[in-house]
Amino acid sequence: MNENDQKYCFESEGYLIVEQLLSEDEIRSCQNEIRTLHQKAKGYFETGDQRAGCFQLEPYMNSEKTDESQPNDYPVLRKVERTGHLSTVFFNLARHPKLVQTVRNLIGRDVLLFRSTLMFKPAFHGSAHGLHQDSAYWPMNPPSLITVSIALNDATPENGCLQVIPKSHRWGLQDWGRISRRHDEPLTDRADIDLSNQIHVPLKAGSALFFHSLMVHGSSANQSPNSRNTALYAYFPPSVRMNSSGQRTFEVISGFGGKSEVTLTATAE
Repeated sequence: MNENDQKYCFESEGYLIVEQLLSEDEIRSCQNEIRTLHQKAKGYFETGDQRAGCFQLEPYMNSEKTDESQPNDYPVLRKVERTGHLSTVFFNLARHPKLVQTVRNLIGRDVLLFRSTLMFKPAFHGSAHGLHQDSAYWPMNPPSLITVSIALNDATPENGCLQVIPKSHRWGLQDWGRISRRHDEPLTDRADIDLSNQIHVPLKAGSALFFHSLMVHGSSANQSPNSRNTALYAYFPPSVRMNSSGQRTFEVISGFGGKSEVTLTATAE
């Protein structure tokens, strides 16, 4: 798919799949770094290090099951925020040339990093993520950021791959409520949502899903023996502004005259 086709697909459907974004060596490096971060999390929790605040434990852990991919004394994590501040590997991944090239094609040459996260669905433990739009939880306007979900191992319907509703980025900003859910809960409590077009988006390790921040998406719980680990990055162009209060500094990924960061001041809604 050429760049024009990619842009048309993203704007029309609200999402784009890019296969083999990462090489096998890059995938292996990320998987090794995830094990290192679990080890670091254990130490941070034990010592009360403030960096422990970047790690969120899995809220619906099944104590009767064991994820054999992690040592038993490691914490069972749901996610890690601010990964670029904790890991050189994931700092660099946010700037991966193939990733940045695609983002620039979709939103323009000037690109800021809004969020760098690791999302985990540990084997037997990974909770469901209710249907939602990312922009419903982000104080940015207009709500036109782009999220990139990079599969670091195979993502399947069995281990809770993402589900999307194509073209739902055209629905406008809506309220969704709670995201983290138990395995036996529905992905939404809203009766007014048409789920007939909802689809699973399985990805091979190293492939990525690019989607609009208004795209409705979620994922089922992982009750399989196979973990699903995902690197998530959210980017935005300078046309998007903060609508909360105060100032915030964002890392520059591309453009902006070669600056390394830009500070934005919130504007009134």
